[in-house]
Amino acid sequence: MRRPMLLLLAVMLTACGPQKTPRKITVPTVEELAADPARLKELRQRCKTDRASLGDVLCNRVAEATRKRFYGDGNTTYTPPEAPPKF
Repeated sequence: MRRPMLLLLAVMLTACGPQKTPRKITVPTVEELAADPARLKELRQRCKTDRASLGDVLCNRVAEATRKRFYGDGNTTYTPPEAPPKF
């Protein structure tokens, strides 16, 4: 009687060991995506084909990073040419 109880206790204590925490999926920031053009290109293609599995948050950040790379920081001032164009 004593031996099965010890075995049962050992099994129960083993089962109650530390559990693995679920891995958090981190979504990269817009700045991180804009700094890495190769990853941005890959994610743009994946968002076009499989947006449902990637999620709206990631695909929206990919779109914002693409816009940021295309337009720049937005602080460019317009400087007209010195001579007007001749038509």
